[in-house]
Amino acid sequence: MPALSTRLTDPDAIPYFLWDDPMTVSELEERLRTASEPERLRLLALVLREARDPDVWRFVTPEEVVRLWPRLAGRLGLRRAFWEFLLDRWKRLGLVEA
Repeated sequence: MPALSTRLTDPDAIPYFLWDDPMTVSELEERLRTASEPERLRLLALVLREARDPDVWRFVTPEEVVRLWPRLAGRLGLRRAFWEFLLDRWKRLGLVEA
């Protein structure tokens, strides 16, 4: 298995959070741009579940998470409560639209 990396700016690195579905940063970005909606939701949920929260924003915007929330929430397992808290707080502060 190739080495996992925290260097998310390296297009050839395999992100640490893709331990069970290894692909490079550039492959992940390409799949997020071109995949079918079900596959894209699967990948976004994987990023939200497995990546450290500051690293999530390398691949998705807060506005996109809010927009897709009804389809993402059920896929987040134990991380769902964290994201609900964060997005709710950001909405209250006006940082993202409700």
